[in-house]
Parts: sequence; C-alpha cells; structure tokens
Amino acid sequence: MLFEYVHAALRQAKYEILPDDGSYYGEIPECKGVYANTETLESCREELREVLEEWILFRIHKNLPLPVIDQISLQIKEVA
Repeated sequence: MLFEYVHAALRQAKYEILPDDGSYYGEIPECKGVYANTETLESCREELREVLEEWILFRIHKNLPLPVIDQISLQIKEVA
C-alpha cells in the first residue's frame, strides 16, 4: 500500500524550469512542503521522491494525517 501511495503522489507532481537559473523545481501540491529543486529533471524527480518518503515517515512518526491521493488512504492504526 505504501508503494502505491508514493507512486500515486509522484504522479501528481508538477515540474517547472525556473527562469532565473534554469534549474528544475518540482512539488506535490497535495503534500504541503514536499518540493525539490535541482539542475536536471531526472535528479529533481529522484529528490522529490526522497523528500516525499521522508515527509510520509515524519507524519507517521508524529501521528499526523496523510492526504488521500488517488483514493489511496494511509491511516495510522495503534497497535494494542
């Protein structure tokens, strides 16, 4: 389920070339604070994936909700 969630989120990513330095900027609008800025599109995609994974783990660690993406809902369940 986590793998599918990450891939669904990455499909929502928006990329642009910044006019001031020609670097690539990518973000996932549904995941506030998940963005990357690098010199190539490929490295931007890779960095964005890494940032997303860390963002998910942080939110799970802090017991914060995750947005539903493409009808995929990750919910934190307490273990008894």
